[in-house]
Amino acid sequence: MRPCIIISGLLCFTLLNCKSKKENTPSVAVASSSPTTQTVGLNLGNKAPDISGKNFNDSIITLASLSGKMVLIDFWASWCAPCRQDNPNVVETYSEYKNKKFKTANGFTVFSVSLDYTKDPWVKAIKKDNLLWVNHISDFKGWNNDVALTYRVTSIPYNYLINGDGIIVATNIKGENLNSTLNRYLLN
Repeated sequence: MRPCIIISGLLCFTLLNCKSKKENTPSVAVASSSPTTQTVGLNLGNKAPDISGKNFNDSIITLASLSGKMVLIDFWASWCAPCRQDNPNVVETYSEYKNKKFKTANGFTVFSVSLDYTKDPWVKAIKKDNLLWVNHISDFKGWNNDVALTYRVTSIPYNYLINGDGIIVATNIKGENLNSTLNRYLLN
């Protein structure tokens, strides 16, 4: 089942947001373990699977290249109205925390994974929504996006927050929940 009913190939009609029947509630890790003993997976406390993909200049970028930073892996699409409505919150959080020092990380960034089908609307949305960070990828496969499949994304917007060791510390956090979670990991 697709998270959205798509009519005329482009319009996404939803009641509240682009999601499936999967519950869309946030999860935050309470404790963390040593990164050297972590299992790669999608649960809190797991090492996040690596991501690689092409940005809008066709350069390959990877999640591994952001090691040492807190990273919000943000799944979205230009055609998804709830995603676009959440973008100002993500931009504000990025601007506030990008240079902060965290317990296991130095700085914060966003790694955006787009479920767009074509390049032009994706690039226009990045510019229009002022998505300031440089880590944007899309393979233009929509819901069959390779990274989204790896991360079992069935609704958007959806995200994973990983610490500087690449450990998943929270999922599906937005707005004030994202800020309060980042505050918990700030270096005092």
